[in-house]
Amino acid sequence: MDEKLETGEKRKTATFAGGCFWCMQPPFRNAEGVISVVSGYAGGKKENPTYEEVSTGTTGHFEAVQVTYNEEKISYDALLDIFWKQIDPTDPIGQFADKGSQYRTVIFYRDEEQKNLAEASKKKIENSGKFTKPITTEIRPYTNFFPAEEYHQDYDRKNPGRYKEY
Repeated sequence: MDEKLETGEKRKTATFAGGCFWCMQPPFRNAEGVISVVSGYAGGKKENPTYEEVSTGTTGHFEAVQVTYNEEKISYDALLDIFWKQIDPTDPIGQFADKGSQYRTVIFYRDEEQKNLAEASKKKIENSGKFTKPITTEIRPYTNFFPAEEYHQDYDRKNPGRYKEY
């Protein structure tokens, strides 16, 4: 999903599942060149799922963020670096306190370039020697993304006390 901005800059989109979407929004939002970060549900079978439905783990969706960025100011590789720093890539059943299929980690690629860069970044993590367990983060083709309910968007800003506790 590329589109030209009025200034001629090019927007691109990246989608990452990194466990709880509340925790994934701030690191991407704070990166220069990122235009927007939306919390939502990616990769599942049900159209327009609700949080309650996704929370059951039966819809096939992952909690994810959709990042719109200006590729002239931030590269997809830089977004991948942000992603890897937010997760435990060795946990096959979720992230930190959040367990369940909807909290597993996935990089959803939108084209061959994203796929190749994602695979290269995963191989770099695997070869880094930082982890003794296998890297379980998946790389999958992008199929869909549904924005989460409004109360999940920018949760850290709307509920800073609760977010810090989490």
